[in-house]
Amino acid sequence: MSLESEVDLPGGAVLPGALPDALRAELIAFRRDLHMHPELGNQEFRTTAAIKERLEEAGLKPRVLSVGTGLVCDIGVPGEQWDGGPSMLALRADIDGLPIPDTKSECPYRSTVPDRAHACGHDVHTTVVLGAGLVLAELHKQGLLPRPVRLIFQPAEEVLPGGAADVIDCGALEGVGAIIAVHCDPRVDAGKIGLREGPITSACDRLEIALDGPGGHTARPHLTTDLVTAAARVVTDVPALVGRRFDSRSGLAITWGRIESGHAPNVIPQHAELSGTVRCLDIEAWRTAPDVVVAAIDEVANLHRAKSEINYVRGVPPVVNEPGVTELLRDAMIARRGVESVEGTEQSLGGEDFSWYLEHVPGAMARLGVRTPGERHIRDLHQGDFDVDESAITVGVELFTAAALVNGLR
Repeated sequence: MSLESEVDLPGGAVLPGALPDALRAELIAFRRDLHMHPELGNQEFRTTAAIKERLEEAGLKPRVLSVGTGLVCDIGVPGEQWDGGPSMLALRADIDGLPIPDTKSECPYRSTVPDRAHACGHDVHTTVVLGAGLVLAELHKQGLLPRPVRLIFQPAEEVLPGGAADVIDCGALEGVGAIIAVHCDPRVDAGKIGLREGPITSACDRLEIALDGPGGHTARPHLTTDLVTAAARVVTDVPALVGRRFDSRSGLAITWGRIESGHAPNVIPQHAELSGTVRCLDIEAWRTAPDVVVAAIDEVANLHRAKSEINYVRGVPPVVNEPGVTELLRDAMIARRGVESVEGTEQSLGGEDFSWYLEHVPGAMARLGVRTPGERHIRDLHQGDFDVDESAITVGVELFTAAALVNGLR
């Protein structure tokens, strides 16, 4: 791989020029291969093997995580020429797909696996980190890498509470001073990134409720627990009740996705089930949410004489971008593509387990634009027709490469 220096950065680092055509073509082909073979969380064996093989071809030594899928790979070793210098920077990608069908009927690289799709852009995230790793490995060989870099290819982001916890338990953050990531954004044009200091995603937990009562005839609801009414009241009253127990600026919202009860129109059932999500914009409100939500459900259920069993599944806190690392991403993108390539972005109600890394080290996530400029149709995340403008891969590689070379982070 031939990389020619294009820009001198403060501190003597260099920013390589445009990616070689052969590498760009290789990365697009790699992404398409992943897109055709999506694997669910903790089942990403083929994906892990493909990443490992390519990194080894580059002379690197990736290590598969002890959980069986996912891997980490260091470029440079702390304690050698970096002893006392800039801290290790981690680049994180998530590698799992989603359990939904790919509906892109005319796409030559659509998923070949029934009811499985890379509909959230994890194939792009993975390819970006791989590409950045290949470029940085070449710069390291030339003696041009000013800090050690760790590539983290994480399994099971889509599985609550997220595979990030397993990665951390495997020691992937040992020696890391900061961590960065990107997430595809179909509302941002390819060639740009969206940045925000502070919270950029929402907390997301899962709520599962079982309600029980003796059942009976619909002619005599006063003699039993009217369980369908009780379930309906939980659905309507609990979100309102919880909303009055938090500052409205916390953005806490309960939304139901499933309610099931009964089999006959004239029989009051003995059992009902509800499930939904709890989302929250504020990390402090998120920390107290389980106790408040469970208490509200119990209050409403007891009022209607229903017994409640509540499973509050802790998900992920908000991703809170650390200002210094956010500025690092901003400086890197501007150095690479100019000031017009960075735009502000709003906090999303979506959840992302990248937040678990930020409980341990400072970091930031950027929104990677994947919409073809001028395109009106938005292929939204978690939809079967989701796809990207593949020029975004080059942008992501350039962003991560520049971030590793900017010397503003210690």
